Amino acid sequence: MTTNLRPKYISFDCYGTLINFQMADVARELFADRIKPEDMEQFTTDFARYRLDEVMGDWRPYDQILCNSVRRTCQRWGIEYRDNEGMKFYHAVPTWQPHADVPNALARLAKEYKLVIFSNAMNDQIPYSVEKLGAPFHRVYTAEQAQAYKPRLRAFEYMIEQLGCSADDILHVSSSMRYDHLSADDMGIKNKVFVNRGHEPAWPVWGSHEIKDLSGLPALVGL
Repeated sequence: MTTNLRPKYISFDCYGTLINFQMADVARELFADRIKPEDMEQFTTDFARYRLDEVMGDWRPYDQILCNSVRRTCQRWGIEYRDNEGMKFYHAVPTWQPHADVPNALARLAKEYKLVIFSNAMNDQIPYSVEKLGAPFHRVYTAEQAQAYKPRLRAFEYMIEQLGCSADDILHVSSSMRYDHLSADDMGIKNKVFVNRGHEPAWPVWGSHEIKDLSGLPALVGL
C-alpha cells in the first residue's frame, strides 16, 4: 500500500493497540463463580461499556474508574461486588505484554519518526508498559497528566498542546474507534490508522487507514 503519510509525530494508544488489553480475561477469571459461561461475553461487554461511561466525566484516578465500573456491572447483573475487586484489574495492567507484532514495528518506526504515546493510564502504570515495548518514545502522556481521559477532546488537546504542533503534524494510531478515532477526527487529526485487532468494528466513514496489526504501519509511512 502506497500513501503520502509523512507525519512529524506518530502517536499511539497504548492498551489494546500496543499492549494486549486483558480486562475481559481478568473478568472471566474473577467472576467465573458468579457468571455462567454462556453469559460471560455479555458480562464483559457490559463491563467495557461502563468503563467508557466512567471516563466521560471529570478526571478521577483510574483505580476509581475501574472500581466504579466493576461495581456498576455487578449491580446490573444482580451479583455480589466484593471489596476492592476493581483493584485486581488495576494491578494487572502493568503485567500485560505487547502484542507479538509490536516491538519490531516500533523499532523500525523509531529510526525515522518521533513516537508518542497517549494513554488512559496513571503515571505509575505506564512506565512498566513502555519498558516492555522496547522502543525509544519521544514523549509519553497519560490521562493523569492531561486530567482527562480519551475519548474526551480535552485529552487530545493536551497532547497537541504539549507537542507544540498542529493536528496536521500527527498520525494517530489506535485499535479503538470509540476511544480514539472519532475524537481525533473531531480535533482535526485527519491522518489516522485503525489497527483492527477484532475488539471493535472498523468504521470506514471516519477515513482511517486500516491495518490488521502493527507490522503494516511502516509501509504506510514510507519505510
